[in-house]
Amino acid sequence: MKKNKNSSLRSGLGMAGLASLALLGGCSEGPAEKPNVVFFLVDDLGWTDVGCFGSSFYETPNIDRLAEEGMKFTNAYAACHVSSPTRASILTGKYPATLQLTDWLPGRREFPFQKFLNAEKLQHLPYEEITLAEALKQEGYVTGIYGKWHLGEDPSKPEAHGFDVHIPQNWAKGWPNGGYHYPFKLDGIPGKKGDYLTDNLTDEALKFIEENRDQPFFLYFSHFAVHDPIQGRPDLVEKYRKKLEQMPPAEGPAFILEGNPDGENPPDAEEALKLLEEEEYQGYSQLPRQTVKIKQRQDNVEFAGMVESMDESLGRVLNKLKELGLEDNTIVVFFSDNGGMAAANFGNPKRVVTEEMLDRAFSTANLPLRGAKGWLYEGGIRVPMIVKWPGHTEKGSVCEEPVISVDFFPTIMEMVGAGVPSGHEVEGVSLTSLLEGGEAPEREAIYWHFPHYSNHGMQSPGGAIRKGDYKLLEYFENNTVQLFNLKEDIGEQHDLSATHPEKVEELRNLLHAWREKVNASMPEPNPDFVPEF
Repeated sequence: MKKNKNSSLRSGLGMAGLASLALLGGCSEGPAEKPNVVFFLVDDLGWTDVGCFGSSFYETPNIDRLAEEGMKFTNAYAACHVSSPTRASILTGKYPATLQLTDWLPGRREFPFQKFLNAEKLQHLPYEEITLAEALKQEGYVTGIYGKWHLGEDPSKPEAHGFDVHIPQNWAKGWPNGGYHYPFKLDGIPGKKGDYLTDNLTDEALKFIEENRDQPFFLYFSHFAVHDPIQGRPDLVEKYRKKLEQMPPAEGPAFILEGNPDGENPPDAEEALKLLEEEEYQGYSQLPRQTVKIKQRQDNVEFAGMVESMDESLGRVLNKLKELGLEDNTIVVFFSDNGGMAAANFGNPKRVVTEEMLDRAFSTANLPLRGAKGWLYEGGIRVPMIVKWPGHTEKGSVCEEPVISVDFFPTIMEMVGAGVPSGHEVEGVSLTSLLEGGEAPEREAIYWHFPHYSNHGMQSPGGAIRKGDYKLLEYFENNTVQLFNLKEDIGEQHDLSATHPEKVEELRNLLHAWREKVNASMPEPNPDFVPEF
């Protein structure tokens, strides 16, 4: 792990030190005050959609500031490439496959061209699971969720899973009702003509902080942004329109073709570039040979406006904590639930995106990563992550250890001095040692399981495993595997499965054993299968 040479870190204190050392750095005669927890969760934000992770177009000074004040994780993963499963993993510390909640809710409907039916899944977070909110409530925390829930409709709303308050009320879906411009059509978020949802939702979250400043609180600030509809705040959209006009012409294609790796004849990268010149590959839809187009440029000014307004929201939260004297006693986590939407949503396979609709259908580019939201490639699952733990985390530090969203539950519970509740088994590992500059926790591998058809491409249902630098992807229609060394090939362009059969066997056996252990739901053959593509 890389460290800032000018910072000092109180490593070795662990949780024992919390009882006798105040977070401000001084000694205390009594128990340390419980730290507040702010979990700032963004929807559909790609790994390189912020400045400190590599974007040169989007401006995110507040996220960058948080990275300077905390630890940046460069190999952080969402437990799924779509929303609901990752959110379930954050709140329970368990993999989506274990929870049997493996797709966004309610999920994509079936189509005749599918060789398999989508595997069965739950339609809400299981009531018997202890959530992070419930665990923190047992420790005296007041809990609030502001923004997106997407883990079940009424009666499985946030209040049934440990949250004292949820804004907006009576809206559990994964997208903002009515969009980002006023009127919002969301109970509990007032506004007026010209208002923007991200700003007004932040107003309400700041009220929660102010109202609970004198007791430990857990703010799960779960933004709808930057999920579609892609609607930026007008002043920021105009700013980026001018910025784009002043930039030199971009090099390389605006889009590339990506095929189904489990298909009968997927084009390789070289052939895919040639196919872009052919007439039948000119549009934006489900294209021949099971291909779709993936955006290669960060130049969507509407999306850029969404990103910066979300960054402003984080800045307002950080400033409020400082204003109230809570900055040094508040843990702040920044995370995204899946990769950026560089591939359009073709939940309806007959959808055609016109040239005029491109900025409403494709939000960003995930380069140097391959793929997008809805894909098991890195572009779908690797996400930006920053943690600020005052008094424990070295400022400006960088962690390269692979971590995943199931790790948040045990990590946060240990950070507040409580530990995982008795009887609640988690599959994640605590990252407190990493955050304090110590060794990585022991684990064999990290896993993904998606026994469904994605809205964002024609790839088969499948799963993946990462162990060390190697990542194996396995698809269920034709049992195709791909193997990549991510340290040497972050863009997943060089499939090593043919030249490293022993590594394929090792990882495949581990993946299969894990699926069996967690009783992962698998797709069944489609009795009404009719090939169309």
